[in-house]
Amino acid sequence: MTTFEEFIQMNEDRDGIRFTWNVWPSSRLEASRLIVPIGCMYQPLKERPGVPDVQYDPLVCRRSSCHAILNPWCQVDYRSKVWVCNFCFNHNSLPSQYNTITEHNLPAELNPALSTIDYTLPRFQYQAPIFLFVVDTALDEDELNALRDSLQMSLSLMPPSAILGLITFGRMVQVHELGCEGCSKCYVFRGTKDLSPKQVPELLGMGKYSTQPQLQGQDGQPLPVSSRFLQPLHTCDINLTDLLGELRKDPSRVAMGRRPLRSTGVALSIAISLLEYAYPNTGARVMLFVGGPCSQGPGQVVNDDLSQPIRSHHNIVTDSAPFLRRAVKHYESLASRAVANGHALDIYSCALDQTGLLEMKNCCDSTGGHMVLADSFNSSLFKQTFQRVFAKDKKGEFKMAFNGTLEVRTSRGLKVSGAIGPCVSLNVKGPSVSDLEVGIGGTCKWLFCTLNPNTACAFFFDVVNQHSAPLPSAGNGFIQFVTQYQHPTRTRHVRVTTIARKWEDSSTGVQHVTSSFDQESAAVLVARMVVYRSGSEEDQDAVRRLDRLLIRLCQKFGEYRKDLPDTFALPENFSLYPQFMFHLRRSPFLQVFNNSPDETTYYRHALIRESVSQCLIMIQPILFSYSFHGPPEPVLLDSSSIQPDRILLLDTFFQLIIFHGEIIVKWKEMGYQNQSEYDNFRSLLQAPLDDAEEILCTRFPVPRYVVTDQGGSQARFLLSKVNPSQTHNTMLAYGVGEAGEPVLTDDVSLQVFVEHLKKLAVSSTT
Repeated sequence: MTTFEEFIQMNEDRDGIRFTWNVWPSSRLEASRLIVPIGCMYQPLKERPGVPDVQYDPLVCRRSSCHAILNPWCQVDYRSKVWVCNFCFNHNSLPSQYNTITEHNLPAELNPALSTIDYTLPRFQYQAPIFLFVVDTALDEDELNALRDSLQMSLSLMPPSAILGLITFGRMVQVHELGCEGCSKCYVFRGTKDLSPKQVPELLGMGKYSTQPQLQGQDGQPLPVSSRFLQPLHTCDINLTDLLGELRKDPSRVAMGRRPLRSTGVALSIAISLLEYAYPNTGARVMLFVGGPCSQGPGQVVNDDLSQPIRSHHNIVTDSAPFLRRAVKHYESLASRAVANGHALDIYSCALDQTGLLEMKNCCDSTGGHMVLADSFNSSLFKQTFQRVFAKDKKGEFKMAFNGTLEVRTSRGLKVSGAIGPCVSLNVKGPSVSDLEVGIGGTCKWLFCTLNPNTACAFFFDVVNQHSAPLPSAGNGFIQFVTQYQHPTRTRHVRVTTIARKWEDSSTGVQHVTSSFDQESAAVLVARMVVYRSGSEEDQDAVRRLDRLLIRLCQKFGEYRKDLPDTFALPENFSLYPQFMFHLRRSPFLQVFNNSPDETTYYRHALIRESVSQCLIMIQPILFSYSFHGPPEPVLLDSSSIQPDRILLLDTFFQLIIFHGEIIVKWKEMGYQNQSEYDNFRSLLQAPLDDAEEILCTRFPVPRYVVTDQGGSQARFLLSKVNPSQTHNTMLAYGVGEAGEPVLTDDVSLQVFVEHLKKLAVSSTT
C-alpha cells in the first residue's frame, strides 16, 4: 500500500504539485480547525518526463459557467459518446474525432496515468522572443568591459529569429538604432524628464506622422517602423556586436565626493514605452543591467552626494528616506504598464553598494522577471547566472515561456482564495472564487509575464461547504490548473493538470486528515504568507503571528496532558515543522539586522518564486560533514556539528560555504595534501569541492561561493546559520571541545525554543 510520503513524492514528480493537506475536511468549520490552510505549491512548467504533447485543442465543457477541460476523472459513456464534467456534472457530446474511442482505446486526456497533459495549438503564431538590453554605462572601465563581454556572449546563445534592442544610460539615455550601416546612430533623451508612453514613439520617429523612410526586409517587404530599434538577430548581429564593442564609460564628469548621475528610472520608462508601442501583448523581456543607484530624475533613490548614504532599514522604519515613496510609485507604474502588455523585467544588480532593488522590486515581482544580486559584473556569480538564463532543453528550445495565464477551477464545496507568486490578478470572477482572500485573491485567473521550469506559485483554497451538510466521505474534490503560454517556438501551448483528493469527515476520520499533512509544503506556504504580508507590517508582528500559528497547531495535533510539558509529543509527519519555524524566525526573510534593504528584497523575491525543495533550503539550510570516518553525511544544522577534524559544506541556496575545522587547517598549512602518503587527506579536501561544483552547475541563480577556515573572518556565514546549542554563555570551559564551537550570540537555541513551545502548548491558560 502506498504511504502518504510516497503519494506526495509521486504527485510532485508527475504533476509538479504538493498540498499541505492531502485529505480534505468536508466542511468549512473543520477546515478552519486545521490551523494551516489548505493550499498547494504548483510548478506550471515543471519538466516531467513522459508528459504527452498532443496537437489539437482541449475539449471544453459547454456550460458557460464551467469550461472545465476533459480529464481522466470525467465519466464517459462510450456507447452514446457523451462525457460528464466532474466539476459541474454537465453532459457533453464528444466530437466526431472521438468516435473510435473505447474503454481500451482511450485518448491521452482520458488516460488515468496522465493527470497532466500538454496541448500545442499550432494555429496561434507569435513573434519570436524579444530581448531589450538596458545597460548602465556609468560604470568603471573594468566593470563595463566585463558586462560588454557577457552581452556579446549572450548573442551566441539566442536563436537567429530572436528580436533584440539596445538602450544605454548614464546621465543621459540613448536608444540605439540597429539598422545603420557604417555608422552608429542613437536618439538621446534627458535623464531628468519622464516622457509619456505616447511621446516616446513620436520622438523616436515611429508615430503617426513619422517622416522616417520605410525600411525593407530581405524579401523586399516593408518592415515595421520599430525595426530600426528592434531587429531579428540574423539581420543585426554584426551591427549589435559592434555597438556593444564600442560601449564606453559615460563621459559625464563626476566631481570628487559625488556619485555618477544615473537615469535608471527614465531608461526603464523609455524601454517599456518602446515595447508597448512596437509589440503590445507579446512576450518580451526588458533586461536591466545596473551598477549603482538611480541618482537623478524619476525613480531616484539617492542624491549624488556621497556624504549622504542610501537609505537603510532604520531610515525606512523612521520614515526618513526622502526618495523612497516617489521612487516606489514610479517603478510600480512601470511594472503595471509592463504587465498590461505581458512584458517581463529582469534586474541584474552588480555593485558593492545598494542599487535600489527595494524600490524596483515590483518590476520583478509582478512581471516574474529575474532578480540577480552580485558584487561585480566580473564575478562568476553574474556571468554564470546570466548565461543560465538562456538554458535550453533537450529539443534545443529556451527553458522559458512568455505572456502566460493560469486559471484555477474547483469542484463543488471548494473555492480558491488566492495565490502568492510572481504573478498578478486578471480580476476574473467566477463560481470558483472565494470571498476569503489570501495573497492575490478575488480572482480565479492570474497573469505570468514569464515562466520557467523552476517557477512555483502557492495557491490557497477555502472549503465552503457548511458543517450542517458536510460532503460525503470518500468522495473526491477536484482542482484543475489550466496554464496557457507563448512557447519559444512561437506557438501557443496549454498545460492542463487535474488533481483529485478525498473528502473526509474530520469528526470521525480525523486520523486520515492528520496523517495526510505535508509539513514541508506547509512550512513553505506559511513562509510565503508571512513574507507577503511583511511589506505592510512590522517584522516583529510577523514573528508573533508565526509563533501564534505554531502554538495553535501544536495544541491541535500534539498529544499531551494539560500542564505537563514532558508528556507532549507530535505525530511523525509534524515533528519537523517546529524546527522549520525556528529557522524561519532567524532567517533573513524576517530578520533584517545586518542586511541592507536591497538584500532583504532579493531574499524575499527568491522565496516567492522557487519550488518547495529550494525554499526549504532557504528556510533551513543543509549541512554536510566530511571526515575520515566514512562517506559524506548530512548532519544537524547545529554548532555541535562543528568539529576540528571535519570539513563542512553548508548550502543556504544563496551561499555555498566550505568550512575547514581547526585540525584540517593545521594539516593544510603543513602541506600534507601535497605528499603522496596522504592521498586520503587530499581526497578529503577535494570531496566537498566536487559536491559544491555539482550544485554550482545546476543552481539558478548561482550561489555565492565561500571557502573558509575555523576562526576565519568568513566563518561568520556558517556560524550565523547553525543552531546555537553551545554559546559563550553556556561554555563550561575555555576553548572548543567535543560539544562543538561556541557561537557568540544571545539568540535562544532550538532546544530552548522547543521547551518553551511545549510549555505554551500544554498550558491550560494559553
